[in-house]
Amino acid sequence: MPSRVPEALAMVELSSIAAGTRAADALVKKAPVVLERIGTLQPGSFALLFTGDVASVNESFLETIRVGGAAVIDQLMLPQIEASVYLAVAGVTAEFGGDTLGVIETSSMCGALEAADAAVKGASVRVVSLRLGDELGGKGLVHLVGEQHDVEAALEIATAKAARTTRTIATSLTARIEGSVLSLLGRSTRFWGGAA
Repeated sequence: MPSRVPEALAMVELSSIAAGTRAADALVKKAPVVLERIGTLQPGSFALLFTGDVASVNESFLETIRVGGAAVIDQLMLPQIEASVYLAVAGVTAEFGGDTLGVIETSSMCGALEAADAAVKGASVRVVSLRLGDELGGKGLVHLVGEQHDVEAALEIATAKAARTTRTIATSLTARIEGSVLSLLGRSTRFWGGAA
């Protein structure tokens, strides 16, 4: 479990692995940030996720966008990231359980992070699963639980915040979700098992 939640988180997705590697080097040289994750995703894209204080993350974020240039597919700078969203990125999520399940599926990882952060800041819901990119073809997937009216509000808020012309967002709400479905999703949202 992370020892502390950073002030800010940024993510940049690029269509070029070469440009992404160059951008990773540039962002850590630009300001004192923590490069949390970098790597390739299907189908041949590259992603960078970094954290730190707001000013440093913003400075490195702008440098990443500059260096990445036309290869930047999507981008996100989240000042004051909600603690549960950061913990979900780190693999620490809440227990699946509750009356209503909300699902947010986005065409990018940045979209999922932005949607999750907006949802938990705007409504009384919990993030119980957050998957970014791997085994999703670069998509993002968020599962939220709470009371039905809260999940409805969270999905509306998340969609409004994360919608962009370059992103697609699909949501669903399942009220009074069957316990066996919730139990299986709680074990893993991957068909062949594994974490999250």
